[in-house]
Amino acid sequence: MLSAALQPVQAQKWKDLYVAALLEGDEDRIPSLIAEAEHAIVARARELFAAAGDHIQEEEAMDDALYALHALRSCLAVHGRFAQVA
Repeated sequence: MLSAALQPVQAQKWKDLYVAALLEGDEDRIPSLIAEAEHAIVARARELFAAAGDHIQEEEAMDDALYALHALRSCLAVHGRFAQVA
């Protein structure tokens, strides 16, 4: 029962880290925030894999978040190359 009580807290953790990565204004901090959010999402996915019940909505949200984080990382890589060239 304790794990069920902690479930909303764990779900909120990856969401908070995800939003923090998306909204960070300091380009130097974004890569570490992306990595931290990805780590939290993977940890949560493992928890849900072992948990009973239907978690499809959260699993789909995590998939979307990972896609968005990957896109953000790619944009930073392109932007960094443009900044170096200019």
